[in-house]
Amino acid sequence: MSWGTELWDQFDNLEKHTQWGIDILEKYIKFVKERTEIELSYAKQLRNLSKKYQPKKNSKEEEEYKYTACKAFLSTLNEMNDYAGQHEVISENMTSQITVDLMRYVQELKQERKSNFHDGRKAQQHIETCWKQLESSKRRFERDCKEADRAQQYFEKMDADINVTKADVEKARQQAQLRHQMAEDSKAEYSSILQRFNQEQWEYYHTHIPNIFQKIQEMEERRIVRIGESMKTYAEVDRQVIPIIGKCLDGIVKAAESIDQKNDSQLVVEAYKSGFEPPGDIEFEDYTQPMKRTVSENSLSSAKEGKPELKFGGKSRGKLWPFIKKNKPPPPPPASASPSAVPNGPQSPKQQKEPLSHRFNEFMTSKPKIHCFRSLKRGGATPEDFSNLPPEQRRKKLQQKVDELNKEIQKETDQRDAITKMKDVYLKNPQMGDPASLDHKLAEATQNIEKLRLETQKFEAWLAEVEGRLPARSDQARRQSGLYDGQTHQTVTNCAQDRESPDGSYTEEQSQESELKVLATDFDDEFDDEEPLPAIGTCKALYTFEGQNEGTISVVEGEMLSVIEEDKGDGWTRIRRNEDEEGYVPTSYVEVYLDKNAKGAKTYI
Repeated sequence: MSWGTELWDQFDNLEKHTQWGIDILEKYIKFVKERTEIELSYAKQLRNLSKKYQPKKNSKEEEEYKYTACKAFLSTLNEMNDYAGQHEVISENMTSQITVDLMRYVQELKQERKSNFHDGRKAQQHIETCWKQLESSKRRFERDCKEADRAQQYFEKMDADINVTKADVEKARQQAQLRHQMAEDSKAEYSSILQRFNQEQWEYYHTHIPNIFQKIQEMEERRIVRIGESMKTYAEVDRQVIPIIGKCLDGIVKAAESIDQKNDSQLVVEAYKSGFEPPGDIEFEDYTQPMKRTVSENSLSSAKEGKPELKFGGKSRGKLWPFIKKNKPPPPPPASASPSAVPNGPQSPKQQKEPLSHRFNEFMTSKPKIHCFRSLKRGGATPEDFSNLPPEQRRKKLQQKVDELNKEIQKETDQRDAITKMKDVYLKNPQMGDPASLDHKLAEATQNIEKLRLETQKFEAWLAEVEGRLPARSDQARRQSGLYDGQTHQTVTNCAQDRESPDGSYTEEQSQESELKVLATDFDDEFDDEEPLPAIGTCKALYTFEGQNEGTISVVEGEMLSVIEEDKGDGWTRIRRNEDEEGYVPTSYVEVYLDKNAKGAKTYI
């Protein structure tokens, strides 16, 4: 099957068909272009979507991504980013392997088509010219034959006429012979042109046109093959990224399978654990016995002489009144040799003592302020030692601070080493620079390292204090039971545990406790005749401390005192001086020696 033989007379239709084929190819190129634009747009939207939900740096949202579910979501976002990258690869490959290649091929195809049809038109014009020549010679031959025939008839007529002169007859005869000669010449020319035309026409229909149409057919077939190959490439480009897209999807599945609900629950415990123990059981308080007493102070005093056992939640002088807790805010460790500049906590209001009976009646009739944990507000500025936080949270913050300081120390150390090396180079090669010019930078780096080390030691001391003071459950339960004796469930929320806010911060509202602190002072004074707590060890004051808060005691550096209650995790130690004066001092201000560990002193610095 050949267009040259089958379609020898369809030159115009073939021209239209080949132009349609080029239009189809250009339409396919446009389709691929729009597909690449869609892929780029889709990839861009996926990247924007992934970026939109990425956690912001140095924000609270970034801290939430420690949970496995959030980590899985973050992995999903990263995989989607890679997924978007594969769509960009699809767009790039389609552009380079299909669009650009086909556009170049279309230009070549147009040039080839133009050349082939130009040759075809040229052959057409040539055969038409030959045809015109044949027609012209044919008409001339016909005309000469007619002229020769008329000249012959005129000669015969002249020759038969007796009235015509012999000269006229001779002239007519010569004219007839001339016309006959011209007719013969035209005949010969016509015969020659006809023979040549037939030869040209045979070559035109059997050689030139078949060859041209064969080239056009091959061109069209190449176009069809090329568009088929482009469609295969179109599919292959998609198929090439399927394994990587599959890996992205597998990564999402793997991230989803890595979610550990138990681990997330443990992280919640670590994030919000306060380190406190739940309060102990609340003892029954029999208010009928004190209500039977006389309202006067004398009657109460006489009853006191009889030493009736009144259970107001405290079993000895060492235990506080159940609704109160002496003001013992954990102070920061001393930053210098004279820690007197460190604030000793909020001041308790100074009030004149009133009769015990009036205090008791006022306590019985007053309603404690009860606050829900969620209603508490944050305190003021965060202390440097994070003493506003519960023990467990404070330990985590201090550990984080120590790690940050160690990183800064390492950074400054590397910088100092680099300066030292540069100085050595300058010493060996003075032309490179003045070694003395680096002394200032070296001294500055050394000073920074020293400052950071002192800062690290301070935070490590606080960290060691917290890690050594986290109470065991038995000790803490005993401490809490003394604190919560005689309280109702609502009253508990206004005591020491009320200092914990919903977000884990550890705040202390002085205004809500000031009234109860005054009551505590009065009741402690009334029960001064009870047996004092036994000493469990000794301590030495490392720094001078001015006890200005309620329940604290002033000490002088180097003074030896008795320890009657060790630190329970709140940063305070209860001591006694001369068997008649006792109170609380910061644990970091004393060096404690417990009797049960007399061979090895336990130091809180």
